[in-house]
Amino acid sequence: MLLGSVPQLDRIAVQLGPFPVYWYGVIIGTGVLLGLWLATREGERLGIHKDTFIDLVLIAVPIAILFARMYYVIFEWEYYSQNPSQIINIRQGGLAIHGGLIGAVITGILFAKRRGLSFWKLADIAAPSILLGQAIGRWGNFMNQEAHGDEVTRQFLEGLHLPDFIINQMYIEGVYYHPTFLYESLWNFAGVILLLALRKVNLRRGELFFTYLIWYSVGRFFVEGLRTDSLMLGPLRIAQVMSIGIVVISIIFIIARRKMGQADKRYLEN
Repeated sequence: MLLGSVPQLDRIAVQLGPFPVYWYGVIIGTGVLLGLWLATREGERLGIHKDTFIDLVLIAVPIAILFARMYYVIFEWEYYSQNPSQIINIRQGGLAIHGGLIGAVITGILFAKRRGLSFWKLADIAAPSILLGQAIGRWGNFMNQEAHGDEVTRQFLEGLHLPDFIINQMYIEGVYYHPTFLYESLWNFAGVILLLALRKVNLRRGELFFTYLIWYSVGRFFVEGLRTDSLMLGPLRIAQVMSIGIVVISIIFIIARRKMGQADKRYLEN
């Protein structure tokens, strides 16, 4: 597709009769499957059958999507109150990661309790998988031409040595924008590498998950400052407030659990 003589990527991956399959959904699904593969491999190494994570994903993903959409709609209620038919339309995006994370954590806690498993062990194993899914999922935003930053010049983007397909996709309605999706995706991929390395350090149980929360939140805080579509609460960017809160709470939990003797078990202990 062409827009202002700059070639653009089509949002539709394939047309199945009257039903379009969007790249956004394909990419999100790919992230989920690769994350599941990574979690099942590590889970079996630590004595957890792969079916456990398959069951968890089948429950957690729909709930996470529901929470992600609810979170987004709540903070954009001025629009959705006037357009209620659009509340369930997620083909063009509109999923907030923090909402999805809340839904996933709640689901994980209840799932672990019902199965008689340690939530912290499941969370530690899943942490790199979640971040991998987020790293891949940001490319869905790229295909939708959303979650971008402020206006920039083509020369600026070329100075970053980006391939043409990224530069061209950042050309929206006659203007080039910061590829903030890319900044966050690269940060998340780096975080996956860090978490995989920390598995060998044998941290106390739960601390790999908190490291994920801290790493993601630090990156999200700075990237969010560049974005033009932030969910707002007055003058505050909600994602930045959430990021600060998550970092603080994670550090408090790490310290408190150690002092209270609730973090005696190690990651590699069965």
